Amino acid sequence: MTVSNFSPKPFFPSAGSKSAVASRVSPWLTPVVYPLGCRLVLPLYFRNLIVHGVEHIPTEGPVVLAPTHRARWDALTVAYAAGRWATGRDLRFMVSANEVRGIQGWFIRRLGGFPVNPQNPAIASLRLGVEVLQNREMLVIFPEGGIFRDRQVHPLKPGLARLALQAETSQPGLGVQIVPMSITYGNDSVSYGCGMTIRIGAPLSAIDYAQGTPKESAKQLTADLQHAIQSLDGGFLTPQPISVNL
Repeated sequence: MTVSNFSPKPFFPSAGSKSAVASRVSPWLTPVVYPLGCRLVLPLYFRNLIVHGVEHIPTEGPVVLAPTHRARWDALTVAYAAGRWATGRDLRFMVSANEVRGIQGWFIRRLGGFPVNPQNPAIASLRLGVEVLQNREMLVIFPEGGIFRDRQVHPLKPGLARLALQAETSQPGLGVQIVPMSITYGNDSVSYGCGMTIRIGAPLSAIDYAQGTPKESAKQLTADLQHAIQSLDGGFLTPQPISVNL
């Protein structure tokens, strides 16, 4: 498919100018944090760390990772499954604004994260998300919009689809890929010694949805992404036996 029938009206203002949101991947902090988290913190806290489907993550080009959101551990476990430790690629995170404060915010900004208000997203944050994809980086967005511990996939917010489509139509041939992910922990409280399983599905191509009106395209992409995540999550509605011990 081509983008010739897609409305030229952007969801957000042009991403051509420099964003006002400060965020970067620190060349000295990231190489320290990844080994510390992957080799020490996560293996010490979780009994098992199981990842299925890493081969579905593109090794180059713009990617949006779309995981379920089950605990505050999710950013670390996504980095374990899909970051430089597993794929050689650094991650950028779209993080709720109330999390990017104080010393925690200092670390988040230097590990590729940037704030966004889910209820009233600032233009600068949305513009930076488009810029990340235009730069062919990997962006993590939790499409449910919050943490849910009831083992159900909640309705996805349309912002992820809109951002992916805006980036795709801003540069012909950009090739944005959206990767569904399911995160499951051994218990809802994610207590010490429980297991963790991540399943990664085949990516959806934004170009396949770049037709019709922006609203219709985003709605269809969101619906297909919801179905893909539910398909991954369905086999993990109850704790499963784990055979690999760390």
